[in-house]
Amino acid sequence: MTTTSLAELLTPRGWALLEALPPYDEASALSLGERLRAGGADAALVAAAMTQSRLRARAATKFGPFASSMLFTPAGLEQATRLDVAAHHARRFAGAGTTRVADLGCGIGGDAMALAGLDREVLAVDADETTAAVAAVNLRHWPGARVRHARAADVDLTGARGPDGVGPGDGVWVDPARRTASGRRVLDPRAASPSWDEVMGVAAAVPATGVKLAPGIDRDLAAGAPHGAETQWVSVDGDVVEAAVWCGPLARTGLTRTALVLRGGTASEVSDVDMPEPGAITSLADVGPYLYDPDGAVVRSGLVGQVVSAVDGELLDSSIAYVTAPEHVVTPLASAFAVQDVLPFSLKTLRSHLRARGTTRVEILKRGSAVDVELLRRQLRLAGNAGGGRHGGPASPEASLLLTRVAGQPVVVVARRLA
Repeated sequence: MTTTSLAELLTPRGWALLEALPPYDEASALSLGERLRAGGADAALVAAAMTQSRLRARAATKFGPFASSMLFTPAGLEQATRLDVAAHHARRFAGAGTTRVADLGCGIGGDAMALAGLDREVLAVDADETTAAVAAVNLRHWPGARVRHARAADVDLTGARGPDGVGPGDGVWVDPARRTASGRRVLDPRAASPSWDEVMGVAAAVPATGVKLAPGIDRDLAAGAPHGAETQWVSVDGDVVEAAVWCGPLARTGLTRTALVLRGGTASEVSDVDMPEPGAITSLADVGPYLYDPDGAVVRSGLVGQVVSAVDGELLDSSIAYVTAPEHVVTPLASAFAVQDVLPFSLKTLRSHLRARGTTRVEILKRGSAVDVELLRRQLRLAGNAGGGRHGGPASPEASLLLTRVAGQPVVVVARRLA
């Protein structure tokens, strides 16, 4: 979307067309566009409205019912913070007593919406003109929110007000751009814009600073944040979506690393406080009847020891985040499996084993294994896996294969996933 097409969409004629569109349906989108153009609607305007309708449908998973009245850019939607995660961000700022927050790199405005929804005054800043214009539309319902088209580095954080009369406030949220001009993803926050060093400069100027980072951030780099900072990894329904570094009053006393697990609308947290050093089993005979696959946020944050403690278990291997335990303990921090067999890894042995059990559909997971999962799926030649995806086809898998190591030995754990 360009600024010109956005301007056309925001005319009374364009907005009326967008709001009159039925819920997006891929199968009928082409014919709907043809009917609109045949009825006299401008082709470019129809294209812009249909694009927004499609993006709104995709955005429902991130923004729920809010999506139907928002505008998006494809890149902005991909990079936007989910509204349930943004709500946790906003509660940090509210709990720290901040009243006005500068959202630097606001994108389409997801975090700014959550902040404004908790009655924070918000200055939302984005370097891309079209994205800033989209954010302004999405924040139109909150009079305390202002949008500025500017580079984050150009925002004066000393208290001076900009040409719009809005000052930066007593809190800062930074979401650095993690893509180059060509669209290539930037994984190292030191190469993002603003860079890690620039963000740390912001935290020095405004102690109540939070920064959103890719979940793969090096824990040692996060440890270089100001003294007392808290780094939190966040997952939503099993997908790790971000790491966030919280500085000054936004950090919780004594917490250095935390994991926030959002699953089915319920939030669970663990931290590095009082985390035991987990032990590991030393032979296949020590594998217990239950195996736990810790949530990705728990693994990224290095807090697998808390899962070990919760289920009274041990690691399968000292360097791998699979946990074995004698009992089934329901925990939101890990997926549980009932162990059926543990086999030294061999394609021939595994294939024979599955055929003897009549298994036709499997899901394949791995930690600490060099096996190519898709190649193995083809080599197993199971009828129910034909054309299947990551979890072994459209039907529910009959077994779970967990490729890993026990005491350094490559093994496959044949198990049944538990609810």
